[in-house]
Amino acid sequence: MAVPEDAQRIEQAQKLAKKEPAKAEAIYKDVLTASPGQSDAAMKVFEAALGGLGELFRDQKRVDDLADLIRQSRTALSTFAKAKTAKLVRQLLDLFHTIPGTTETHIAVTKSCIEWAIKERRGFLRQELETRLVVLYMGKQSYYDALTLINGLLSELKRLDDKMRLVEVQLLESRVYHALGNIPKGRAALTSARTSAASVYTPPMLQAGLDMQSGMLHAEDQDFSTAFSYFIEALEGYHSLDEVSKATSALQYMLLCKVMLNLGDDVANLLGSKHALRYAGKGLEAIKAVARAHSNRSLEEYEKALGDFRYELGSDRFIANHLRRLYDAMLEQNLIKVIEPFSRVEIAHIAKMVGLDTQQVERKLSQMILDKVIIGVLDQGAGCLIVYDEAERDRGYDAALETIEKLSNVVDVLYTNQASLLE
Repeated sequence: MAVPEDAQRIEQAQKLAKKEPAKAEAIYKDVLTASPGQSDAAMKVFEAALGGLGELFRDQKRVDDLADLIRQSRTALSTFAKAKTAKLVRQLLDLFHTIPGTTETHIAVTKSCIEWAIKERRGFLRQELETRLVVLYMGKQSYYDALTLINGLLSELKRLDDKMRLVEVQLLESRVYHALGNIPKGRAALTSARTSAASVYTPPMLQAGLDMQSGMLHAEDQDFSTAFSYFIEALEGYHSLDEVSKATSALQYMLLCKVMLNLGDDVANLLGSKHALRYAGKGLEAIKAVARAHSNRSLEEYEKALGDFRYELGSDRFIANHLRRLYDAMLEQNLIKVIEPFSRVEIAHIAKMVGLDTQQVERKLSQMILDKVIIGVLDQGAGCLIVYDEAERDRGYDAALETIEKLSNVVDVLYTNQASLLE
Protein backbone atom coordinates (compact mmCIF):
# COMPACT_ATOMS: atom_id res chain seq x y z
CA MET A 1 0.00 0.00 0.00
CA ALA A 2 1.24 3.49 -0.74
CA VAL A 3 2.90 5.45 2.06
CA PRO A 4 0.39 8.40 1.99
CA GLU A 5 -2.50 5.95 2.41
CA ASP A 6 -0.72 4.26 5.33
CA ALA A 7 -0.13 7.65 6.92
CA GLN A 8 -3.87 8.40 6.66
CA ARG A 9 -4.70 5.05 8.22
CA ILE A 10 -2.34 5.76 11.12
CA GLU A 11 -4.15 9.07 11.75
CA GLN A 12 -7.46 7.20 11.67
CA ALA A 13 -6.16 4.62 14.17
CA GLN A 14 -4.97 7.36 16.52
CA LYS A 15 -8.48 8.84 16.55
CA LEU A 16 -10.05 5.41 17.17
CA ALA A 17 -7.59 4.42 19.94
CA LYS A 18 -9.76 5.69 22.81
CA LYS A 19 -13.28 4.80 21.63
CA GLU A 20 -12.70 1.74 19.44
CA PRO A 21 -9.31 0.27 20.43
CA ALA A 22 -9.94 -3.05 18.62
CA LYS A 23 -10.27 -1.30 15.23
CA ALA A 24 -7.21 0.86 15.95
CA GLU A 25 -5.22 -2.26 16.86
CA ALA A 26 -6.23 -3.98 13.60
CA ILE A 27 -5.04 -0.96 11.56
CA TYR A 28 -1.71 -0.73 13.41
CA LYS A 29 -1.05 -4.46 12.96
CA ASP A 30 -1.95 -4.31 9.28
CA VAL A 31 0.54 -1.50 8.70
CA LEU A 32 3.26 -3.31 10.70
CA THR A 33 2.89 -6.59 8.77
CA ALA A 34 4.30 -4.90 5.68
CA SER A 35 8.09 -4.60 5.57
CA PRO A 36 9.16 -1.00 6.31
CA GLY A 37 10.35 0.73 3.19
CA GLN A 38 13.74 2.40 2.88
CA SER A 39 12.36 5.92 2.41
CA ASP A 40 12.13 8.34 5.34
CA ALA A 41 8.35 8.62 4.91
CA ALA A 42 7.88 4.82 5.03
CA MET A 43 10.04 4.55 8.15
CA LYS A 44 8.08 7.33 9.86
CA VAL A 45 4.82 5.49 9.13
CA PHE A 46 6.26 2.24 10.56
CA GLU A 47 7.58 4.12 13.61
CA ALA A 48 4.17 5.76 14.22
CA ALA A 49 2.36 2.43 13.92
CA LEU A 50 4.81 0.72 16.30
CA GLY A 51 4.54 3.49 18.88
CA GLY A 52 0.75 3.69 18.54
CA LEU A 53 0.27 -0.06 19.05
CA GLY A 54 2.65 -0.02 22.02
CA GLU A 55 0.71 2.83 23.66
CA LEU A 56 -2.55 0.97 22.98
CA PHE A 57 -1.24 -2.11 24.82
CA ARG A 58 0.04 0.13 27.65
CA ASP A 59 -3.33 1.86 28.10
CA GLN A 60 -5.08 -1.53 28.20
CA LYS A 61 -2.35 -2.93 30.53
CA ARG A 62 -1.70 -5.81 28.12
CA VAL A 63 1.80 -6.51 29.39
CA ASP A 64 2.42 -9.79 27.55
CA ASP A 65 1.25 -8.32 24.23
CA LEU A 66 3.57 -5.35 24.72
CA ALA A 67 6.49 -7.70 25.47
CA ASP A 68 5.70 -9.75 22.33
CA LEU A 69 5.49 -6.56 20.23
CA ILE A 70 9.00 -5.54 21.32
CA ARG A 71 10.42 -8.98 20.55
CA GLN A 72 8.68 -9.30 17.18
CA SER A 73 9.56 -5.80 15.98
CA ARG A 74 13.31 -6.34 16.37
CA THR A 75 13.66 -8.06 13.00
CA ALA A 76 12.22 -5.01 11.23
CA LEU A 77 14.28 -2.65 13.39
CA SER A 78 17.48 -4.31 12.19
CA THR A 79 17.04 -2.42 8.90
CA PHE A 80 16.90 0.95 10.67
CA ALA A 81 19.88 3.17 11.46
CA LYS A 82 21.49 2.37 14.83
CA ALA A 83 20.46 5.67 16.44
CA LYS A 84 16.85 5.29 15.27
CA THR A 85 16.74 1.66 16.50
CA ALA A 86 18.03 2.68 19.94
CA LYS A 87 15.42 5.43 20.18
CA LEU A 88 12.52 3.10 19.25
CA VAL A 89 13.63 0.31 21.60
CA ARG A 90 14.01 2.86 24.40
CA GLN A 91 10.51 4.30 23.76
CA LEU A 92 8.89 0.86 23.75
CA LEU A 93 10.62 -0.21 26.98
CA ASP A 94 9.59 3.08 28.64
CA LEU A 95 5.94 2.05 28.20
CA PHE A 96 6.37 -0.51 31.01
CA HIS A 97 7.06 2.25 33.57
CA THR A 98 3.43 3.39 33.77
CA ILE A 99 2.05 -0.15 34.23
CA PRO A 100 2.29 -1.26 37.90
CA GLY A 101 3.64 -4.70 38.82
CA THR A 102 5.54 -5.28 35.57
CA THR A 103 9.12 -5.29 36.90
CA GLU A 104 9.78 -8.99 36.22
CA THR A 105 8.43 -8.77 32.65
CA HIS A 106 10.34 -5.53 32.08
CA ILE A 107 13.57 -7.21 33.23
CA ALA A 108 12.97 -10.28 31.04
CA VAL A 109 12.26 -8.16 27.92
CA THR A 110 15.30 -5.93 28.58
CA LYS A 111 17.53 -9.02 28.91
CA SER A 112 16.24 -10.41 25.61
CA CYS A 113 16.92 -7.03 23.96
CA ILE A 114 20.48 -7.10 25.35
CA GLU A 115 21.01 -10.57 23.82
CA TRP A 116 19.66 -9.28 20.50
CA ALA A 117 21.95 -6.22 20.64
CA ILE A 118 24.96 -8.50 21.26
CA LYS A 119 23.96 -10.70 18.31
CA GLU A 120 23.52 -7.64 16.07
CA ARG A 121 26.84 -6.20 17.34
CA ARG A 122 25.21 -2.99 18.52
CA GLY A 123 27.56 -2.15 21.38
CA PHE A 124 26.21 1.28 22.34
CA LEU A 125 22.63 -0.02 22.45
CA ARG A 126 23.74 -2.95 24.63
CA GLN A 127 25.48 -0.58 27.07
CA GLU A 128 22.39 1.60 27.28
CA LEU A 129 20.14 -1.43 27.87
CA GLU A 130 22.48 -2.80 30.55
CA THR A 131 22.40 0.60 32.28
CA ARG A 132 18.58 0.47 32.23
CA LEU A 133 18.71 -3.09 33.59
CA VAL A 134 20.80 -1.85 36.54
CA VAL A 135 18.01 0.64 37.38
CA LEU A 136 15.42 -2.16 37.18
CA TYR A 137 17.50 -4.37 39.48
CA MET A 138 17.71 -1.49 41.96
CA GLY A 139 13.92 -1.09 41.89
CA LYS A 140 13.63 -4.81 42.65
CA GLN A 141 16.33 -4.44 45.37
CA SER A 142 18.54 -7.01 43.60
CA TYR A 143 21.60 -4.96 44.48
CA TYR A 144 24.23 -7.66 43.95
CA ASP A 145 22.92 -8.38 40.43
CA ALA A 146 23.11 -4.63 39.81
CA LEU A 147 26.73 -4.48 41.07
CA THR A 148 27.75 -7.38 38.82
CA LEU A 149 26.45 -5.49 35.78
CA ILE A 150 27.97 -2.21 36.97
CA ASN A 151 31.47 -3.70 37.40
CA GLY A 152 31.42 -5.03 33.83
CA LEU A 153 30.17 -1.73 32.44
CA LEU A 154 32.71 0.36 34.36
CA SER A 155 35.74 -1.52 33.04
CA GLU A 156 34.38 -1.37 29.49
CA LEU A 157 33.44 2.33 29.61
CA LYS A 158 36.82 3.32 31.09
CA ARG A 159 38.53 1.48 28.25
CA LEU A 160 36.33 3.20 25.65
CA ASP A 161 36.67 6.57 27.48
CA ASP A 162 32.88 7.12 27.20
CA LYS A 163 32.71 9.80 29.92
CA MET A 164 28.97 10.53 29.63
CA ARG A 165 27.87 6.93 30.15
CA LEU A 166 30.63 6.47 32.75
CA VAL A 167 29.21 9.29 34.91
CA GLU A 168 25.76 7.70 34.71
CA VAL A 169 27.01 4.25 35.73
CA GLN A 170 29.22 5.60 38.54
CA LEU A 171 26.22 7.48 39.92
CA LEU A 172 24.21 4.24 39.85
CA GLU A 173 27.09 2.48 41.63
CA SER A 174 26.99 5.13 44.38
CA ARG A 175 23.23 4.65 44.76
CA VAL A 176 23.59 0.86 45.02
CA TYR A 177 26.28 1.08 47.72
CA HIS A 178 24.19 3.68 49.56
CA ALA A 179 21.18 1.33 49.49
CA LEU A 180 23.40 -1.47 50.84
CA GLY A 181 24.53 0.80 53.69
CA ASN A 182 28.14 0.95 52.50
CA ILE A 183 28.53 4.73 52.76
CA PRO A 184 32.34 4.90 52.20
CA LYS A 185 32.08 3.03 48.87
CA GLY A 186 29.02 5.07 47.92
CA ARG A 187 30.99 8.26 48.57
CA ALA A 188 34.00 6.97 46.59
CA ALA A 189 31.78 6.11 43.58
CA LEU A 190 30.15 9.55 43.72
CA THR A 191 33.57 11.26 43.83
CA SER A 192 34.57 9.27 40.72
CA ALA A 193 31.32 10.33 39.01
CA ARG A 194 31.93 14.00 39.79
CA THR A 195 35.53 13.74 38.56
CA SER A 196 34.36 12.18 35.27
CA ALA A 197 31.59 14.80 34.96
CA ALA A 198 34.10 17.66 35.26
CA SER A 199 35.62 16.81 31.87
CA VAL A 200 32.40 16.44 29.87
CA TYR A 201 29.08 18.23 29.37
CA THR A 202 26.63 16.87 31.93
CA PRO A 203 22.93 17.05 30.97
CA PRO A 204 20.71 18.82 33.55
CA MET A 205 18.96 15.57 34.52
CA LEU A 206 22.24 13.81 35.28
CA GLN A 207 23.62 16.85 37.13
CA ALA A 208 20.49 16.99 39.29
CA GLY A 209 20.98 13.29 40.07
CA LEU A 210 24.58 13.95 41.16
CA ASP A 211 23.45 16.82 43.42
CA MET A 212 20.66 14.69 44.92
CA GLN A 213 23.04 11.83 45.71
CA SER A 214 25.61 14.24 47.17
CA GLY A 215 22.95 15.66 49.49
CA MET A 216 21.87 12.19 50.62
CA LEU A 217 25.43 11.08 51.43
CA HIS A 218 26.15 14.30 53.36
CA ALA A 219 22.94 13.71 55.32
CA GLU A 220 24.18 10.21 56.20
CA ASP A 221 27.24 11.91 57.75
CA GLN A 222 24.88 14.19 59.78
CA ASP A 223 26.11 17.20 57.76
CA PHE A 224 22.60 18.49 57.12
CA SER A 225 23.65 22.06 56.26
CA THR A 226 25.76 20.91 53.28
CA ALA A 227 23.10 18.35 52.35
CA PHE A 228 20.50 21.13 52.26
CA SER A 229 22.56 23.18 49.77
CA TYR A 230 22.89 20.16 47.44
CA PHE A 231 19.15 19.46 47.64
CA ILE A 232 18.48 23.09 46.59
CA GLU A 233 20.60 22.50 43.45
CA ALA A 234 18.79 19.23 42.75
CA LEU A 235 15.39 20.91 43.19
CA GLU A 236 16.30 23.67 40.74
CA GLY A 237 17.48 21.09 38.20
CA TYR A 238 14.38 18.90 38.44
CA HIS A 239 12.10 21.96 38.47
CA SER A 240 13.61 23.23 35.19
CA LEU A 241 12.98 19.79 33.62
CA ASP A 242 9.42 19.62 35.02
CA GLU A 243 10.24 16.36 36.86
CA VAL A 244 7.47 16.73 39.43
CA SER A 245 8.07 13.53 41.41
CA LYS A 246 11.82 14.05 41.79
CA ALA A 247 11.45 17.76 42.52
CA THR A 248 8.95 16.94 45.26
CA SER A 249 11.42 14.43 46.79
CA ALA A 250 14.20 17.07 46.75
CA LEU A 251 11.90 19.54 48.51
CA GLN A 252 10.93 16.90 51.11
CA TYR A 253 14.62 16.23 51.78
CA MET A 254 15.24 19.98 52.20
CA LEU A 255 12.49 20.17 54.81
CA LEU A 256 13.83 17.04 56.52
CA CYS A 257 17.29 18.66 56.82
CA LYS A 258 15.74 21.66 58.57
CA VAL A 259 13.88 19.35 60.96
CA MET A 260 17.09 17.46 61.77
CA LEU A 261 18.82 20.81 62.43
CA ASN A 262 16.04 21.84 64.87
CA LEU A 263 15.12 24.81 62.65
CA GLY A 264 11.34 24.70 62.85
CA ASP A 265 10.92 28.32 61.72
CA ASP A 266 12.84 27.61 58.51
CA VAL A 267 10.46 24.72 57.77
CA ALA A 268 7.51 27.14 57.92
CA ASN A 269 9.32 29.60 55.60
CA LEU A 270 10.11 26.87 53.07
CA LEU A 271 6.51 25.68 53.07
CA GLY A 272 5.45 29.20 52.11
CA SER A 273 7.86 29.41 49.15
CA LYS A 274 6.80 29.27 45.48
CA HIS A 275 8.28 25.78 45.09
CA ALA A 276 6.25 24.46 48.02
CA LEU A 277 3.08 25.87 46.45
CA ARG A 278 4.02 24.31 43.09
CA TYR A 279 4.60 20.85 44.60
CA ALA A 280 2.04 20.97 47.42
CA GLY A 281 0.56 17.63 48.39
CA LYS A 282 0.51 14.88 51.02
CA GLY A 283 4.29 14.45 50.81
CA LEU A 284 4.95 17.98 52.08
CA GLU A 285 2.07 17.77 54.56
CA ALA A 286 3.71 14.67 56.05
CA ILE A 287 7.04 16.44 56.68
CA LYS A 288 5.13 19.45 58.06
CA ALA A 289 3.37 17.20 60.60
CA VAL A 290 6.71 15.67 61.64
CA ALA A 291 8.28 19.14 62.00
CA ARG A 292 5.39 20.30 64.19
CA ALA A 293 5.69 17.23 66.45
CA HIS A 294 9.45 17.71 66.72
CA SER A 295 9.09 21.40 67.62
CA ASN A 296 6.57 20.48 70.32
CA ARG A 297 8.86 17.65 71.58
CA SER A 298 5.77 15.43 71.51
CA LEU A 299 6.31 11.72 70.85
CA GLU A 300 2.53 11.24 70.76
CA GLU A 301 2.19 13.79 67.92
CA TYR A 302 5.19 12.25 66.19
CA GLU A 303 3.68 8.75 66.21
CA LYS A 304 0.35 10.14 65.03
CA ALA A 305 2.13 11.82 62.08
CA LEU A 306 3.85 8.53 61.21
CA GLY A 307 0.50 6.76 61.34
CA ASP A 308 -1.46 9.36 59.38
CA PHE A 309 1.17 9.58 56.63
CA ARG A 310 2.35 5.98 56.67
CA TYR A 311 2.81 5.72 52.90
CA GLU A 312 4.37 9.16 52.34
CA LEU A 313 6.91 8.71 55.16
CA GLY A 314 7.50 4.97 54.83
CA SER A 315 7.82 4.46 51.07
CA ASP A 316 10.98 6.57 50.79
CA ARG A 317 13.84 4.70 52.51
CA PHE A 318 15.95 7.83 52.95
CA ILE A 319 13.17 9.68 54.79
CA ALA A 320 12.15 6.59 56.80
CA ASN A 321 15.73 5.96 58.03
CA HIS A 322 16.25 9.55 59.18
CA LEU A 323 12.85 9.75 60.85
CA ARG A 324 13.71 6.57 62.77
CA ARG A 325 16.90 8.20 64.02
CA LEU A 326 15.02 11.38 64.87
CA TYR A 327 12.44 9.37 66.82
CA ASP A 328 15.18 7.58 68.80
CA ALA A 329 16.84 10.91 69.63
CA MET A 330 13.52 12.45 70.74
CA LEU A 331 12.66 9.40 72.83
CA GLU A 332 16.07 9.44 74.54
CA GLN A 333 15.76 13.14 75.36
CA ASN A 334 12.27 12.67 76.79
CA LEU A 335 13.30 9.65 78.88
CA ILE A 336 16.38 11.38 80.29
CA LYS A 337 14.25 14.40 81.22
CA VAL A 338 11.70 12.18 83.04
CA ILE A 339 14.18 10.00 85.00
CA GLU A 340 16.63 12.80 85.88
CA PRO A 341 15.07 13.65 89.33
CA PHE A 342 14.88 9.98 90.42
CA SER A 343 17.24 7.33 91.76
CA ARG A 344 14.47 4.70 91.55
CA VAL A 345 11.36 5.06 89.38
CA GLU A 346 8.60 2.77 88.12
CA ILE A 347 8.73 1.96 84.40
CA ALA A 348 4.95 2.36 84.25
CA HIS A 349 5.30 5.93 85.52
CA ILE A 350 7.95 6.72 82.86
CA ALA A 351 5.71 5.24 80.16
CA LYS A 352 2.78 7.36 81.35
CA MET A 353 4.89 10.52 81.32
CA VAL A 354 6.15 10.02 77.74
CA GLY A 355 2.82 8.64 76.44
CA LEU A 356 4.10 5.23 75.29
CA ASP A 357 3.40 1.64 76.32
CA THR A 358 5.53 -0.02 79.02
CA GLN A 359 7.21 -2.58 76.72
CA GLN A 360 8.45 0.12 74.34
CA VAL A 361 9.89 2.15 77.19
CA GLU A 362 11.49 -0.90 78.82
CA ARG A 363 13.13 -1.90 75.54
CA LYS A 364 14.50 1.61 74.99
CA LEU A 365 15.78 1.90 78.57
CA SER A 366 17.63 -1.42 78.12
CA GLN A 367 19.29 -0.08 74.99
CA MET A 368 20.23 3.19 76.73
CA ILE A 369 21.81 1.25 79.62
CA LEU A 370 23.82 -0.90 77.18
CA ASP A 371 24.92 2.23 75.30
CA LYS A 372 25.86 3.81 78.68
CA VAL A 373 23.58 6.77 78.07
CA ILE A 374 22.26 6.16 81.58
CA ILE A 375 24.03 4.30 84.42
CA GLY A 376 21.57 1.92 86.06
CA VAL A 377 19.76 -1.42 86.00
CA LEU A 378 16.22 -2.59 85.29
CA ASP A 379 14.54 -4.46 88.15
CA GLN A 380 11.96 -6.33 86.08
CA GLY A 381 10.51 -8.10 89.11
CA ALA A 382 9.58 -4.80 90.73
CA GLY A 383 9.04 -3.06 87.37
CA CYS A 384 11.50 -0.34 88.27
CA LEU A 385 14.53 1.45 86.89
CA ILE A 386 17.32 1.96 89.43
CA VAL A 387 19.61 4.85 88.48
CA TYR A 388 23.14 5.09 89.90
CA ASP A 389 25.30 8.14 90.32
CA GLU A 390 28.11 8.02 87.80
CA ALA A 391 31.11 6.65 89.68
CA GLU A 392 34.41 8.44 89.44
CA ARG A 393 37.11 6.62 87.51
CA ASP A 394 39.36 4.60 89.82
CA ARG A 395 42.88 5.76 89.05
CA GLY A 396 44.30 2.63 90.72
CA TYR A 397 43.35 0.59 87.65
CA ASP A 398 45.25 2.97 85.39
CA ALA A 399 48.33 2.74 87.61
CA ALA A 400 48.12 -1.08 87.65
CA LEU A 401 47.87 -1.23 83.84
CA GLU A 402 50.88 1.10 83.51
CA THR A 403 52.95 -1.11 85.87
CA ILE A 404 51.98 -4.27 83.96
CA GLU A 405 52.99 -2.63 80.66
CA LYS A 406 56.42 -1.66 82.06
CA LEU A 407 56.98 -5.17 83.45
CA SER A 408 56.07 -6.60 80.05
CA ASN A 409 58.69 -4.41 78.41
CA VAL A 410 61.33 -5.59 80.94
CA VAL A 411 60.48 -9.25 80.24
CA ASP A 412 60.80 -8.62 76.47
CA VAL A 413 64.27 -7.07 76.95
CA LEU A 414 65.42 -9.96 79.16
CA TYR A 415 64.15 -12.48 76.61
CA THR A 416 66.02 -10.71 73.77
CA ASN A 417 69.25 -10.59 75.81
CA GLN A 418 68.95 -14.28 76.73
CA ALA A 419 68.39 -15.23 73.08
CA SER A 420 71.54 -13.29 71.98
CA LEU A 421 73.69 -15.06 74.65
CA LEU A 422 72.55 -18.49 73.41
CA GLU A 423 73.61 -17.59 69.87
